[in-house]
Amino acid sequence: MDLITLMRASPYHQWLGVELTRQEPDEIEIRLPYRAEFSGSDEGTNIHGGIIATLADITACFAIVNKTGSDAPNIDLHLDYLRMAPDKSDLIAVGRAAKVGRTIGVADVEIRTPDGRLIAIARSKVTTNTPGRDTLTKPERN
Repeated sequence: MDLITLMRASPYHQWLGVELTRQEPDEIEIRLPYRAEFSGSDEGTNIHGGIIATLADITACFAIVNKTGSDAPNIDLHLDYLRMAPDKSDLIAVGRAAKVGRTIGVADVEIRTPDGRLIAIARSKVTTNTPGRDTLTKPERN
């Protein structure tokens, strides 16, 4: 599966500016270039934690897609923030599929600054046998 094309297909990914920078059989790397809108404070001291969580979510899903070749929506994300991400810094996320089963996949993600400082670690569970998105977004029947 062409992960670069898949990543660019999402308007949200386009808005964020995420870039797939490395794809190997067991690992992917995604870069998030800094933007001023990512600041978590008026003082401009750090990147907002929600941006870090979003990067972890995207990276985990794409780590599983890299192994399975099909969509892998997140069903659970556990994120440990280890230190604040300094403002005006790009972020680099590395994701690995730890386990890919028939229904659930598990991916691990590390998020670092370009100089290698570890910002956060995440573990995500995703579905690996998902029906199409049109099925998942249908209104519930009453």
